[in-house]
Amino acid sequence: MVADPDFTIGIEEEYLLVDLETLDLAEAPAELMADCQKELEAQVSPEFLQCQIEVGTRVCKTVADAREDLVRLRSTIAKVAANYGLAPLAASCHPFADWKDQHHTDKERYRDLQRDLGGVARRMLICGQHIHVGLNDDELRIDLMNQFSYFLPHLLALSTSSPFWQGSDTGLGSYRLSVFDNLPRTGLPPQVGSFAEFERSVQIIIDSGLIQDSSKIWWDLRPSANFPTLESRICDVSPRLGDTLAIAALTQCIMRMLWRLRKSNQRWRMYDNFLIAENRWRAQRYGISEGLIDFGRGEVVPYGDLLEELIGMLEEDAEALGCLAELHSTRRILDSGTSADRQRDVYGASIAAGDQPEDALKAVARSLIAEYSVDL
Repeated sequence: MVADPDFTIGIEEEYLLVDLETLDLAEAPAELMADCQKELEAQVSPEFLQCQIEVGTRVCKTVADAREDLVRLRSTIAKVAANYGLAPLAASCHPFADWKDQHHTDKERYRDLQRDLGGVARRMLICGQHIHVGLNDDELRIDLMNQFSYFLPHLLALSTSSPFWQGSDTGLGSYRLSVFDNLPRTGLPPQVGSFAEFERSVQIIIDSGLIQDSSKIWWDLRPSANFPTLESRICDVSPRLGDTLAIAALTQCIMRMLWRLRKSNQRWRMYDNFLIAENRWRAQRYGISEGLIDFGRGEVVPYGDLLEELIGMLEEDAEALGCLAELHSTRRILDSGTSADRQRDVYGASIAAGDQPEDALKAVARSLIAEYSVDL
């Protein structure tokens, strides 16, 4: 008999590095990465582009433990970066940088990506947030993946932090996803009958010599290749640490709720990816402002109503996991808006004050630096 899962949590975040004076992207000096690794060891690593840096928490029992670890990680990155005249941005796109000016990190893995993906890889000036939840049974991971996909748009909507691209307002809350979706093996995961079926499908691509392992499967949600976890990858990275933890708690609680239903021989109704993709687009385009489709009602419902309904369903799970306060703090995102909303507010206020567009975009970058630091 398989033991009940412990629902441990791990969070990975990717940051952009900017020059404190110009606010443009800056390539991380080798010394900066060495200094970070001296303090954080394997919890920090370079990313595809030289202006990016990635951190990952330890395996955490609770969201509160993840908060403690992320405070340490974020604080260390900010402290070390400041020594080089740089600052981290926890946003999925830089407000005005040009992807054509960036260079990829000189590592074999990233050279392979550049070779395999061609020009698509060069546009990858984006950062994301990945949330791992510990599930100790492979079949459970597949079963919950099939059901959890319904909630991916709900998570994306709360996290949107990439409205600007190369100095223009894209009209989207998450332009990052538009860039990422150009890669192969991305998007919503297919509905899979078993873990063995998942492995067989992946093995065909491995045997064809196209990928080395399932870590090159970049779905919005996937069984992790390296850990006994189900990994949500759909979210933009959040400037505010509190928002990161709220979204992590929501993710952890949904997974426990689906497991709890399974224990009672129940399950969440699964809908075709055609329908879920429509909500994914609405979340990508509008964030929390225009609502999502409630498929049972057959109508668009305001996001706030959907969130309140979801919180009510998950409070039992949040209490069991010790993250009730973090679950409830998702309401603060509704009150203050997503990062995309706040970035547009900063830009609009700057223009209204008489600033030129390039100065308004710099004001957005400064606000992102400030939000990164405020929770620390």
